[in-house]
Amino acid sequence: MMNIREISWIKQARKDFLKFPEEVQIQIRTALNIALQGEKADIAKPLAMFGSGVFEIALQYRSDAFRVVYALKIDQNVWVIHAFQKKSKKGIQTPKPDLDLIKARIKELRKKLK
Repeated sequence: MMNIREISWIKQARKDFLKFPEEVQIQIRTALNIALQGEKADIAKPLAMFGSGVFEIALQYRSDAFRVVYALKIDQNVWVIHAFQKKSKKGIQTPKPDLDLIKARIKELRKKLK
């Protein structure tokens, strides 16, 4: 049976993702393709504060941290909501400005796709 799901991107998330190093892009695309198959990659974790079906891919690359947030339950596709390089050196938590942006983008996307 052929997979009918696709990866859809919020425009700015795609632009930000394309600035990541090529090796990082390959690993994150692999994790997104695993999500298309209904599985969860080892480098993905749920972001429960946004409800079920929202995940963050966290990847360490050299001395940098790259993150991509995607949602499964907005429509039939896997939606990439946000892509960013984590700058904070304090812990592993996603910074509050990024969480606020993710929340706003999810709200806007749900409204748009109704």
